[in-house]
Amino acid sequence: MKSKKQSVGIPPFEAVGVICAQSIGEPGTQMTMRTFHYAGVAEHVPTGLPRLIEIVDAKKEPKKPIIDMYLKKSYTKNRAECERVAKELSSVFISDVADVEDDLEKLVIKVIFNEKDGKAQGITFAMVKKAVEDFGESKTIDHTVIIKPSKEIKKAKKISTTTSNKKEKEPKVMTAKAVRKLTNKVRDAIVRGVVGIHKAVVIKGNDEYFIRAGGFNIIGACMNPAIDQDRIYTNNIKEMERVYGIEAARNSIVKEMKDVLDMQGLFVDIRHIMLIADAMTYCGTVKSIGRHGLSGEKIGVLGRAAFEETIKHLINACALSEEELLVGVTENIIVGQTVPVGTGKIKLIMKNKKK
Repeated sequence: MKSKKQSVGIPPFEAVGVICAQSIGEPGTQMTMRTFHYAGVAEHVPTGLPRLIEIVDAKKEPKKPIIDMYLKKSYTKNRAECERVAKELSSVFISDVADVEDDLEKLVIKVIFNEKDGKAQGITFAMVKKAVEDFGESKTIDHTVIIKPSKEIKKAKKISTTTSNKKEKEPKVMTAKAVRKLTNKVRDAIVRGVVGIHKAVVIKGNDEYFIRAGGFNIIGACMNPAIDQDRIYTNNIKEMERVYGIEAARNSIVKEMKDVLDMQGLFVDIRHIMLIADAMTYCGTVKSIGRHGLSGEKIGVLGRAAFEETIKHLINACALSEEELLVGVTENIIVGQTVPVGTGKIKLIMKNKKK
């Protein structure tokens, strides 16, 4: 008979947080040195200690956001089809295929189409003309679109001395400043593709092709009929939380941290990483581990003061007459007491035998 494997549990009052910090902090020191060794190996994926700091700081957007988009079965085997879909998803701006100039004397914007760049990106002059339609009245002259902005700016109100209640209609005019602002908007207008997704490339996976691109926009990418909506992933944890919810964000934190450590050739037990992910997400939103997140919300005054902004925490505690109950590890070390973890948490009472 096969003996049943017993899962090793954690002893009562074990200092799991300290062990978790130690297990990730120790290989983290090697990571900084190894980061340079791995430079250029990863396919434009952010790695090393900077990425790990990004994850635990719960940054709104990573330095190098990446989105992986898997395709439906009918597209996965054909590379040409995948490349066509990748081209559809990559965002192409007006500034990529045309020169945008503003004429402040005539108060018009000129969009001069570059045929060479347009051909390389697969963009036609008709597509450019359609993209700038919303900015005002336009007329075409030899691959150039001249836009007369329709956005009108109100003149500054003049102080009226009349006491009449009738509201006079103020004259609306287009100023040179408004034209210059609109010119920048024209440059950033999208001709084709999904907002926030750029430089899409086709990569050969295990048995299929998939698309990897810079940036992120899960909802925008899912609009494409070729994309498999069940298999789309971005390394932007906040985007995963916004679209799929907190459980998906928690899984993303575990995956991202595991990927960083695996790429460096470092082994950390998955339960330590899961503990960090749980601590960051238990309240329903992704919180950072720092003075603006978990460390700044500790119960004890001394615990908060020991981390960062010491004087601020002590002054606030005095002003609000807060009480220090000495429940954490840090607080008890400061006052020189036994730390309330492990055997320090257990109190024994011995009953003497009567003679």
